[in-house]
Amino acid sequence: MTDPLHDEATPHDATRDDAALRAALDRVRTEVGKAVVGQDGAVTGLIIALLADGHVLLEGVPGVAKTLLVRTLSRTLHLETRRVQFTPDLMPGDITGSLAYDPRSGEFAFREGPVFTNLLLADEINRTPPKTQSALLEAMEERQVSVDGVTRPLPSPFLVAATQNPIEYEGTYALPEAQLDRFLMKLVLEVPERDAEVSVLRRHADGFDPHDLAAAGVEPVVGAAELAAARTAAGRVGVGDDVLGYVVDLARATRRSPSMRLGVSPRAATGLLAAAKAWAWLTGFEKVTPDHVQAMLLPVWRHRVQLRPEAELEGVAVDQVLRGIVQQVQVPL
Repeated sequence: MTDPLHDEATPHDATRDDAALRAALDRVRTEVGKAVVGQDGAVTGLIIALLADGHVLLEGVPGVAKTLLVRTLSRTLHLETRRVQFTPDLMPGDITGSLAYDPRSGEFAFREGPVFTNLLLADEINRTPPKTQSALLEAMEERQVSVDGVTRPLPSPFLVAATQNPIEYEGTYALPEAQLDRFLMKLVLEVPERDAEVSVLRRHADGFDPHDLAAAGVEPVVGAAELAAARTAAGRVGVGDDVLGYVVDLARATRRSPSMRLGVSPRAATGLLAAAKAWAWLTGFEKVTPDHVQAMLLPVWRHRVQLRPEAELEGVAVDQVLRGIVQQVQVPL
């Protein structure tokens, strides 16, 4: 008699497990919806970033629930979460940690900074100088921190969700290109539609307190083990050579565009592929299609390209140019 606990999973078992994992992530959407209204696209983007093991930059005017969204998402996950409010006087050691003298032992000991967590909320990341912003570079790319010649690994999973305000420039510092390229996605949170905004007001009129998510009924529904299994499942999604060629053609088109001063890098192409695989799995597909690539292109590439000054003077937007490239590049049949 075979032992089902030790036999390799059959395709039917894998399909059943995938369905259960998708259902668990769908419950994350439901729980987040108890506190955040009108930002369904951003919620889906954050889930895709978790599946693709990438970081997210959230951009929006004040008051569109950027911080609340990340706080609510973190509560739905059985993961450790920390928040850092970025300010002009924040130092690199305030994020990564530093050596501190211990009078009891008479030696210097390392004190971990807030980066040693699973989900780091970097609030208003563009309010701190580049020296401190760059303290996150090694953590985001290598999932480790090096202090005084010693390398210390970060917990797994590790995701940075950073927020920034696109309209207020006084006392802010633009993120370096190298750091922008480490964010898998840039999600733009718009002001919600009228019906959604009425729903927000109704909740507040009924006593909703954004600082008390427990009272709002938001509960943890997904843990690290389920998230790791979902990542593994998303990684099994197939990709045909025609789709790989399509991603490369799109990337090369950004470098040739007359409106672009800087096109996307090969890292951006691999990021688009990872996000497309995660989106394909989340929607129940076994292989990535051009539709999945197109759906992920804007959030994955919009922060990695730069327009020429003359295009900016003409009022051309990055998303507009990228949409034009999608229309121009031939789609594989």
